[in-house]
Amino acid sequence: MGAEHWSSGMISFEEDDRGLVLLYEVENNDPEWVSKRLKDGGEVTVSNGFTFESADLLKAPSKRGGEEPIYEFRFAEKKAGYYRIPGRILGCDHDVLIAVNGLRLERRTFIAERNTRIFPRIEKVKPTSGEIVVGGSRQDGIPVEIFRELLAKFPNSTELDRYAAARVETIVGEFFDGNAAAREKYEAYLDRRGSIVSAASLDQPDLIQAEIDKYVLLREIILAWLGDATSYSEKDWQRLIIKVILLLFPKYVAVLEGVTVADFYSKPGTRKNRFIDICLIDAGGSIDVIEIKKPFDDVLLSRGLYRGNSVPTKELSGTVMQAEKYLFHLSKWGVEGERQLTKKYASVVPNGMQIRITNPKAMVLLGRDKRADGTSALTDEQLFDLEVIKRKYSNPSYS
Repeated sequence: MGAEHWSSGMISFEEDDRGLVLLYEVENNDPEWVSKRLKDGGEVTVSNGFTFESADLLKAPSKRGGEEPIYEFRFAEKKAGYYRIPGRILGCDHDVLIAVNGLRLERRTFIAERNTRIFPRIEKVKPTSGEIVVGGSRQDGIPVEIFRELLAKFPNSTELDRYAAARVETIVGEFFDGNAAAREKYEAYLDRRGSIVSAASLDQPDLIQAEIDKYVLLREIILAWLGDATSYSEKDWQRLIIKVILLLFPKYVAVLEGVTVADFYSKPGTRKNRFIDICLIDAGGSIDVIEIKKPFDDVLLSRGLYRGNSVPTKELSGTVMQAEKYLFHLSKWGVEGERQLTKKYASVVPNGMQIRITNPKAMVLLGRDKRADGTSALTDEQLFDLEVIKRKYSNPSYS
């Protein structure tokens, strides 16, 4: 074996002339279970994350001076400055390339808490199909420092337990007395507002203060939700925002959920249905689109700079593109779409209102400028660049 050797419990990695070897020391009462599994099924998964075939076994297991047998599997080939790991070993559809001397290889490089395989998770959100590359000089690779940060941010057991507990509390709390404090605050606000109106007082300062109180209240409610955002799924988060959306944007009088829109352009000559999660209807009956995403950190601007400028992440660009498609298909649907939407949502919109598709706009609620701990998620330079991006999309289709 070569000089390089990384060890992590029952799993260790050694370098030889061809690349990397994974050494697995049996951690089971039956020391022969690996051999039996290979013989019977042709493959085996060790340490809850590495799947090998019979051909990967380099030689018969040896004890190397210990009490339990150690199995040696071909883990990666060394080529062009990278260790190439077959995707099947890590549960991926594509191979994984890790730069030589880029990382200290341990079990936790590949497997997170609760035996979560890391690279299949990366593959699910990878923007293009193909190899997953970490480190090195390739332009499509994940920089080593970013990968290390990613590993550090994978939730540990305590965080997962807290998340599960928070989810239970959220669901149970909503079932029995959801958002009681928020509701009490809102009812108090309505009482104050009602007293102003009932007293027939049109004193401008009182009315202005009532509106200020409304927005202060909504800010407090949303901040409370943001503080516990990790306990909500994206659907849950959308459901919460819907509760206050008409108060935040007074020009809207109705919220439509699960709107079906006809698409005649993706496949010419045929109709395909597209589904918009949420649409808004204003006082004149015109329809707009709103995209509400869960408020994750670091989803607005890419970490890297382009000629000194922050640029939108793929998440932000993708969400904008999705909204653009919705606006396009709504506009092309025209009068027939207006008729169908009016008929379908007659019980949701004010009595007698006709839904109109008149130059619809889109709003995107995505990301956050402060983290859950109150620290800023964006630098001053990033905030400036984000404002430029927002203004770019403010006209003609976005608000």
